[in-house]
Amino acid sequence: MGASLNEIKQRIASTKKTSQITNAMQMVSGAKLTKSEAASRSFQEYASKIRSIVTHLVAAQLSDLEELDSYDNEEASESGNYHMMLTSRPVKKTGYIVITSDKGLVGGYNSSILKQTMKMMADDHKSQDEYVLIAIGGTGADFFKARGINVAYELRGLSDQPSFDEVRKIVSTATTMYESEVFDELYVCYNHHINSLTSQFRVEKMLPISDLDPDEATTYEQEYILEPSEEAILDNLLPQYAESLIYGAIIDAKTAEHAAGMTAMKTATDNAQNIISDLTISYNRARQGAITQEITEIVAGAAALE
Repeated sequence: MGASLNEIKQRIASTKKTSQITNAMQMVSGAKLTKSEAASRSFQEYASKIRSIVTHLVAAQLSDLEELDSYDNEEASESGNYHMMLTSRPVKKTGYIVITSDKGLVGGYNSSILKQTMKMMADDHKSQDEYVLIAIGGTGADFFKARGINVAYELRGLSDQPSFDEVRKIVSTATTMYESEVFDELYVCYNHHINSLTSQFRVEKMLPISDLDPDEATTYEQEYILEPSEEAILDNLLPQYAESLIYGAIIDAKTAEHAAGMTAMKTATDNAQNIISDLTISYNRARQGAITQEITEIVAGAAALE
């Protein structure tokens, strides 16, 4: 019985240490989540502004491009890089940027993304030759490589609050691959942050920039003085806009990751407390049993001496 009591005491002590660790990790994830949510809100303001400007400038250009396509296809093809990013082309290959975490301890965050991404690709494609993968996060990169799926580019070790400079290389690589026709459309797959308890798998089309509605331009009353020209400005602005879309998805995914980590650690802490409670009850029962047995033996011994 003594060995059993010591074993239970060791388990209680070990579980308490684990509980302290998971509780500390929960607090750290909570602090990261607060910062990430603030960064996400700030970026949304920037994204809204750049979208309004791009939509305003693109409205007239799309109309001009349609006229050029009608009258002079050669002149239309020379209308600038922005033409390639705006207009759709026959899809021979599809590019996917899959955003996961570098480490575990985030509950079902990674498994949800990877499972639904694999299902989507299986439903939409007949073979691996029809798509190209770009992996952000070591978990996703290792997952795809283990299954023999080619990863054209990967990015590991992003900070908890990634700056644009950190992801500039991968967004530039993605836009360059699109312009070089490595793939003909680009989607980003990630978990969208809703609140601290809920995230939602999301697939967003990034290229070509086909979700801009020229009719939205009528809702903006600003008039811009352009220098040197709309074409030159769009040649520089549209790649930046595409990069901002990808960067925004990364920030959103990081926020969901921190929320998942906080929730997972809270669950682990609660489970540890439940285990400690159950072990304490077991320890008290075992101790009570040992005491009862000792009293019984003493009484029996005293009775034998009479």
